[in-house]
Amino acid sequence: MRRSGPATFAAGVLALEGAALTVITLVELFALGSGDASSLASGVALIVLTMIGAAALFAFAFGTLRGASWARSGGVLFQVLAVALALASLGIQPTPWLFALAIGGSGIVGLALLIAVVRRDGASDPRLQGHAPDEGDDD
Repeated sequence: MRRSGPATFAAGVLALEGAALTVITLVELFALGSGDASSLASGVALIVLTMIGAAALFAFAFGTLRGASWARSGGVLFQVLAVALALASLGIQPTPWLFALAIGGSGIVGLALLIAVVRRDGASDPRLQGHAPDEGDDD
């Protein structure tokens, strides 16, 4: 099975985002260990949820390389959430421009790549060509 260029790049973006969340998990873990958390329970919950998000992004990256539609769907969801998070961060004063550009930029790039993958896969899917191949056409 030959992978398309957009699928490889989309998987790369998803994997990089998963790596970024892994780093954030480690930062949160060290902050919890140094006593910077106001609540131990909420700190542990945040770490666990961040780890789940990182694992999901890595799974979506692997699934996108394998051509799994569930992986592309999950990847699109994460990209939309990234863009929404970046837009929401613009309301904070002072505006965290680097954060907004990094999160929003990777979300937009990832979303565009995943849409390209879906369009490419859809163009070659006989179920989406208007009629099923074995409907008994006499043409």
